[in-house]
Amino acid sequence: MFSDNGVGTKNKLKDLLNLINDTQHQAAVANYCTNEGIRWHFSPPRAPHFGGLWEAAVKSAKYHLLRVVGEDAMSPEDFQTLLAQVEACLNSRPITPLSDDPNDLEPLTLGHFLIGSSLQDLPEPDWKAIPTNRLDIFQMLQRKLHQFWERWRTEYLCQLQGRTKRLGPVAAVKIGKLVVICDKNLPPMRWKMRRFVEIHPGLDEIVRVVTLRTKDGLLKRPVEGVCLLPNLQNTDVTNQVEEQPAAANTL
Repeated sequence: MFSDNGVGTKNKLKDLLNLINDTQHQAAVANYCTNEGIRWHFSPPRAPHFGGLWEAAVKSAKYHLLRVVGEDAMSPEDFQTLLAQVEACLNSRPITPLSDDPNDLEPLTLGHFLIGSSLQDLPEPDWKAIPTNRLDIFQMLQRKLHQFWERWRTEYLCQLQGRTKRLGPVAAVKIGKLVVICDKNLPPMRWKMRRFVEIHPGLDEIVRVVTLRTKDGLLKRPVEGVCLLPNLQNTDVTNQVEEQPAAANTL
């Protein structure tokens, strides 16, 4: 277990350790912790950049939560519910293809490391068009979740696209690559995954239009409307990460 060097957290962990060492709780907790061999590693004081891999996700969540929640009063239970839903959204993001099978549209997500498969959720109505004073608490939470989802999804897709000045090919657009289609109408935790079946290079050999296969047939889209996933199984992943440093920080 890795975390920054928080003195307050350390004191809380000491209290938790005393609770675990109590004979009334050893049967339920101490045996599990002992068998798992859990160790806690602290980063150096005043060095949050040592945990840049997870601090980037924390920063993204805090940035958008601050603008979605604002100064609205929320109970601890309501805020905990919203945080759990936001966590599910962050863990649902596609990272890389699971296989090279052209018929496999399942990407690897952080949810696979938690439960062994992608996270699922029932879609809720979008309450943005209804005045705030007519919403109950749960509907208000869903409205804030949709607002967070729209902000964070747009940011993540822009990082995947990695906009640069087009002096040449910015990414390896090949037939069979798994991509995410930019669709603003999808509910939280939903990603539209497709694969290239045909590319249409111009006279300068730069691909600007591609053909995607969907359940309803073929679909033409400009490359600006799709986001390529880095294929970690291939040897060219290093070049893709170097071309898209912002996307690498989110993995």
